[in-house]
Amino acid sequence: MKITETQANTQDAINLMEELSKSLEFITGDSGKNSFNSNDVSVPRSLFVVAYNEEGEAIGCGAIRPINEEVAEVKRMFAKTKAIGVGSEILHYLENGAKKLGYSALWLETRLINERAVRFYEKNGYHRISNYGKYVNKPEAVCFEKNIIMDLKGNY
Repeated sequence: MKITETQANTQDAINLMEELSKSLEFITGDSGKNSFNSNDVSVPRSLFVVAYNEEGEAIGCGAIRPINEEVAEVKRMFAKTKAIGVGSEILHYLENGAKKLGYSALWLETRLINERAVRFYEKNGYHRISNYGKYVNKPEAVCFEKNIIMDLKGNY
């Protein structure tokens, strides 16, 4: 698998995000389109990536956008194939990219009903936090954080 930094307006990115929206609509009743603006991942200290398999087929995507100087938000995480670690590879790439861009933590939101996503983020070291931003007072939303900078004791 190869992960490539690109723009959210490429055809591969658009196709993957459309598949993600259909999947989210099926699982949660909401496509998530209103929570994503491609301009947010075209600004400094943002990142959009597409993962490709050995045959060159686009199989996943993800992005980070700045929330503030210390925190970036994970957006549009999607893997066409759930079983082979595509999502984890994309997430780790985004975490490393966030470190290089100077962030100390990543935040994200998913829906409680999206149990697969909740388990995925917990398995990858994310812990629940109070809902932030537009997700405050939305009981269907669950927000997560992962500290990505190690402290002097070797803890994240």
